[in-house]
Amino acid sequence: MPKLDKPKILVVNDDANSLFALTSLLAQWAEEEPYEVIAARSGEEALRQVLLHDFAVILLDVNMPGMDGFETAEAIHQRGRSANVPIIFITAFVADELDRLKAYQRGAADFLFTPVIPQILHAKISVFVALALKNEELKQQARQLHQRTNDLVSSNRQLLQEIEERKIAERQNHAKDEFLAMLGHELRNPLSAISSAASLIALPGVSMEGAVRAKKIIQRQSQHLGRIVDDLLDLSRAMSGKILLNRVPVDLAALIGNCLETYRATGRTAHYKVSAELEAGWVDGDVTRLEQIFSNLLDNALKYTAPGGTIDVVLEVDGDDTVLTIHDTGVGISTELLPHVFDVFVQGTSTIDRAQGGLGIGLALVRRLTELHGGSVDAESAGPGEGSVFSIRLPRIERIIEKEPEIMDTNEQAKPNVLLIEDNDDGREMMAMMLSCYGYDVRSAPDGLQGIETALSYRPDVALVDIGLPGIDGYEVARRLRANSDTSGIRLIALTGYGLAEDQRRVLEAGFNMHLVKPVDIESLMKAISSLTNPNATPTAAPAS
Repeated sequence: MPKLDKPKILVVNDDANSLFALTSLLAQWAEEEPYEVIAARSGEEALRQVLLHDFAVILLDVNMPGMDGFETAEAIHQRGRSANVPIIFITAFVADELDRLKAYQRGAADFLFTPVIPQILHAKISVFVALALKNEELKQQARQLHQRTNDLVSSNRQLLQEIEERKIAERQNHAKDEFLAMLGHELRNPLSAISSAASLIALPGVSMEGAVRAKKIIQRQSQHLGRIVDDLLDLSRAMSGKILLNRVPVDLAALIGNCLETYRATGRTAHYKVSAELEAGWVDGDVTRLEQIFSNLLDNALKYTAPGGTIDVVLEVDGDDTVLTIHDTGVGISTELLPHVFDVFVQGTSTIDRAQGGLGIGLALVRRLTELHGGSVDAESAGPGEGSVFSIRLPRIERIIEKEPEIMDTNEQAKPNVLLIEDNDDGREMMAMMLSCYGYDVRSAPDGLQGIETALSYRPDVALVDIGLPGIDGYEVARRLRANSDTSGIRLIALTGYGLAEDQRRVLEAGFNMHLVKPVDIESLMKAISSLTNPNATPTAAPAS
């Protein structure tokens, strides 16, 4: 325990000799007992000392000029901090009963008469000093107990916070485990279908119709795998803030109408009652990302609505906002889940045989993409079985008068010669075969150095160059081709699995004309080649997806 402060004794007497005698006597005992003596010559000075210090006992002369002992005692006990300080009156006169009563009414603890008997004074002082020491010890223990209590409360609060954080971490880990299990399920399904279809085509007895169906299955499931990879990459980019929007004025009604038409054409809404009320509403946004927002919301409605259910799509203008609302009559959202539907790795209850599939990251992506557009997203549901309502609010802009589209020259032109530089043998062979089937003269190379040699001898119109090549990468291939006057005019298209804005910037700085992200379907690839070789088209860099 920390060392206790010495108790203090105040001696008040207007007679200098009496004051000296008392303080000297007390000072002798102070060498053996832990207390400190303070002297005062008047009641006023005594009050000043009381304001400065706490005292174990006060020895107070009754007969003082000006402010006598009774008045001084009354003033001392009127102050809250010194109200309980014991006062021993010292007087040269024998006090009668009325004087004693008056003294006790003023808070006197005892009387001493002069001449003071030292042994009696010592005994009385020792009692009050011991009492002050004990009170100070109790106060110190109380302070320590209070500090311990505060420490325990703080520790308990920290422990509760750690427990809650651990629960949250466990829930997140559980959600991630479920997500990884679902990812494995979603990847194996299309891979299994592709593997089976490829095996079917190789069978000797397969019919032409069967082979055609198998090819369509491979194409459809490959596109499905591409969408899964795109969702994963988009979520990662969105969470890390690496998505850059290519903003243009967009008629959201036209965009949603086109998306709905695509869904109907592919049969994805065939078993649902889908209605649309679309008021013209213009926003400043990225067309690809806005389509992604709407598609993810519509996919979510289809996923959790049984066939035969109703899905209503409404677009309207509300003040300075364009508001998109999708209402479904599906399974609804529980009260516990509703605040978390836009969190990463959160899904509603799903079954193994669910028809729509998905990774459960679509709504998290919707929220992030909406926020990047300066908007907000909200979900409502009356509970399980009551359907759901998802609303997107985006800042509205004034309607843009669109220019008449230019009529494209559709005259058949000679196909340009193409050089394909790709280190993946299967990918290189398939792409070369597809381009050849569409009339392109194609030559290929498995690495950058052979690609440059082939370019010098073949002099292609267009070179499709993979970025991740062995030896020298695609960036270096582009730089060397541009540095050579014999190959500097070749149109260069980067084919890469890297799709961030930084990757596109590096591609263009290296000398490429265009940046395409794998996998690239044949129609998109031919459009890209045409845009670079058609004299009526202006070559531009394709946006990274």
